[in-house]
Amino acid sequence: MSAFHPQPRPHSIHWRTPITMVVLLGVLVGGAWWGWNSLTETSAEPNCVDTLMANDRLTPKQVSVNVYNGGAKAGTAAAVAGILRKRGFHVAKVANEPNGDKITGVALRGTEANGPEMQLVAGQVKGKLKATADKRPDHTVDLVLGQGYPGLRDQGIPSIALPKNTTLCLPSIRPSQPVPSGQNPN
Repeated sequence: MSAFHPQPRPHSIHWRTPITMVVLLGVLVGGAWWGWNSLTETSAEPNCVDTLMANDRLTPKQVSVNVYNGGAKAGTAAAVAGILRKRGFHVAKVANEPNGDKITGVALRGTEANGPEMQLVAGQVKGKLKATADKRPDHTVDLVLGQGYPGLRDQGIPSIALPKNTTLCLPSIRPSQPVPSGQNPN
């Protein structure tokens, strides 16, 4: 007796498996095409725009600031952001420090440690600041408030003088628009 029994031959061809394979191959090719187009044809707006500075001055309305609480009393970042808005700065974000770092005093992070946007924000704060260059492409400034934050100056510097005919890469600041009634802003 043999353990092998001859298997009967199917009388009809089952088309379900080849059709499923063709459909899956089509999904794979379509996904690869979409992924390639997403990588090569970006619709992202520029991070910053090269701008010839009028009157050779940088003013607060041209600077975008993120205000982070890195160990200061709760609510400090929101209060500082409100004052910076009144002084003309564009405040993009107000939150706890994104990395969860706790600092002492005040820290500034931006494209260049001595960049004019960093100097303008530093001119708003009392005391010494630790400035760090992180080569960010959008030229925003992070103001991180830590334990022992000394406060803002009563009157911050209103502008920074620049060399004649200076061109700076300024952040793309879109004016806020009201959200139509009944629509989710997110």
